[in-house]
Amino acid sequence: MTGYEPPTALPRALLESPDMKAAFVAHDFGTVFRLARSEAGISYSKIAAECDIKPERVGALARGHGSVTTFEKIVRIADALRIPGCMLGLASRPWEVSASPATSSTTEDRNDVRRRNFLQASSGAGLAVTLPDLHRPTSGSRLGSDEPDRLRRRTARLRRLDDVLGGGDTYRVYLGEYQATKSKLRTSSYSEATGRALLSVLAEQAQQAGWAAFDGGREADATGLYQDSYHAAVEAGDAELAGNALAFLAYQTVAGDRKAGVEIASRSCETVGPDAPAGVRALLYERKAWACAVAGLASQTESALESAEEALRDAGSAPQPDWVAWVDLTELQIMSGRCWTELNRPLRAVPLLEKALARYDDRHARDKALYLSWLANAYLSGGEVEQAACSVDRALDLAHGVASVRPRQRLAPMLKSLGAHRGVSAVDSVLAKATA
Repeated sequence: MTGYEPPTALPRALLESPDMKAAFVAHDFGTVFRLARSEAGISYSKIAAECDIKPERVGALARGHGSVTTFEKIVRIADALRIPGCMLGLASRPWEVSASPATSSTTEDRNDVRRRNFLQASSGAGLAVTLPDLHRPTSGSRLGSDEPDRLRRRTARLRRLDDVLGGGDTYRVYLGEYQATKSKLRTSSYSEATGRALLSVLAEQAQQAGWAAFDGGREADATGLYQDSYHAAVEAGDAELAGNALAFLAYQTVAGDRKAGVEIASRSCETVGPDAPAGVRALLYERKAWACAVAGLASQTESALESAEEALRDAGSAPQPDWVAWVDLTELQIMSGRCWTELNRPLRAVPLLEKALARYDDRHARDKALYLSWLANAYLSGGEVEQAACSVDRALDLAHGVASVRPRQRLAPMLKSLGAHRGVSAVDSVLAKATA
């Protein structure tokens, strides 16, 4: 899939045409396909590949034979052609979402939910078009030296979507960016220096798409994108992004193969070397610490965490790549707490997680839900059942409506463990909420 160039989003004028609107209401995708080809220039073969439909079936539908009735396939087609879900009745209309009542005590929480729902409702049209100054630039056959910087700025702006949305919502947006840059490299002409810079951007975009794939439960896609990123970064001579690609692979690998995960994480740190930007070194040492913790290597975990802290404290005001902008001392505290939780050291884990999460914004709903699951785990390891239940309860609230598989994966075993403590009021309450 990572080598496929996706179709262009359907033009707004076409989306709003009477024929297209009528086709949406009836889920008459044969008409949609015909109009997409005649008005937007999207071939049936491209539609078939992106929508996961056999080419002959696309042709049959376009001729009026058969129909699409399953919800999963309707969603897939809407996603592929960037059709707003609200036009198909698959999501709330933004104006309806924003009209929801809110009490004064919960206004900010509901605003966060509305904000997330609005972006989700717009995602079928391509999340990029809902943001200012993010319309895809057109380029000629010759790319100037400014093109890589322009694409990198665009990639940085799109990265902010990950603050409020899960990978299930962002994956196709990020994948489309990666594929578009890959197409530029294949079909355009440019200088050698511009080509290397474009490969660096491609590596960064592949990591972004890979992360969204991982977060959305597409493990195989994530692995392929991380590997593509590594090869592009090596070809570009970008050691920092090559190291980060390995760190992503280590994070994914260690859950199934602890020894291999630690080895890959160690390679990632060696790849960038001591002269890499401080934020990059901190991030890679954090991920090495995590791999070591999952593998049960306490001394190596502590050493990697110390190296990450040393790098952060040395950062000063030196510029850092945008893709490590989120790495700070609060993030390091959270990772430290997660590591000590994995190593079954709750007395070390709980204070770190409590302190960091007290100042961690609820707007980062997916991440805070995940981090609360580790706090709950640490509480339970320390015999604090009620505290564990309260943390799980809060995590459930934050994870609601987030298109990420990871909070559910983390909370499921915690709920199972809490099941052994039925009869405790806080436990009964959170188990009832999870069931509902």
